[in-house]
Amino acid sequence: MSDTEKSIADRHIPVLCNDVVHVFAPLFASGSSEVRLLDGTLGLGGHSEALLSASPSCRILGLDRDTEALALARERLSPFADRFSTQHACFGTCAEALDRMGWDRIDGALIDIGVSSLQLDEGERGFSVRSDGPLDMRMDAHAPRTAADIVNTADAATLREIIATYGEDPMAARIARAICSARERGPITTTAGLAALVEQAYPQVWRAKSRHHPATRTFQALRMVVNDELGELERFLKSILARLAIGGRLCVITFHSLEDRLVKKTMKEWSQGCLCPPHVDVCRCHHVPEVRLLTKKPVTATAGELARNPRASSAKLRACEKLCDWQGERP
Repeated sequence: MSDTEKSIADRHIPVLCNDVVHVFAPLFASGSSEVRLLDGTLGLGGHSEALLSASPSCRILGLDRDTEALALARERLSPFADRFSTQHACFGTCAEALDRMGWDRIDGALIDIGVSSLQLDEGERGFSVRSDGPLDMRMDAHAPRTAADIVNTADAATLREIIATYGEDPMAARIARAICSARERGPITTTAGLAALVEQAYPQVWRAKSRHHPATRTFQALRMVVNDELGELERFLKSILARLAIGGRLCVITFHSLEDRLVKKTMKEWSQGCLCPPHVDVCRCHHVPEVRLLTKKPVTATAGELARNPRASSAKLRACEKLCDWQGERP
């Protein structure tokens, strides 16, 4: 491994990596000469590196909206250049990306929808609550709206709703009022400025007992809105099942309760059989399960992984295997 590849690997430890490889391992053991996988959130390429290393039959299309991450991932995965392709795209547009690749069906898909180490560790990207930088938070630097735009233009009711819904912060109303009051004196343009403002809005007793910085949830909420993260996830889930081959596998890693609930609900709906109401004695819908759940409960990090990578603490992995197409056609 080159010095560049080592530095990239040191900056990014992929969460639940062994579990991800375990999900796709049966595909590699099938004897197929080519196993096509989509990594919809390539990041710095940690999961893709593990999958490409696991089998010479593995071929991956990696997507990311962060051009800097794409460039670093290409460096890291250069030894697999003949089996690895990238596109600058959001995972919510995976169908279009697969069309451009000429892949009608794929054998597996993975998304890890946390913030990458690259984004968190560079203060100038505006994601970190502890490193000062411009209040940006865009995963795609070409996107039109920044966190500063929202903080400085949204009214108090909208800010409260954003922070309460996406940050699940009980202090959302206090924080929204504090932001609106502070911006009367001038625009809020830095992460340090917003973090200090939110911290002061928190009651002293809450600040004392919190394990995280008081602004963590506010930053999370703004980041999710700036990047339309729930919308991307919804679009991905609506399109990905149709692109999986029968026997194909889907693996989703989330870090937020709203995202995990959406994935859980969607996979459960896919796995249901008869949808007739309880009072109907004989099934008339003839609906059959489209997937088999591979994880009845989400997979979480072990104590050993948490010791190596504390950022895995809120990661949850859910996976399923496609059984048939919508019409009930099976292999």
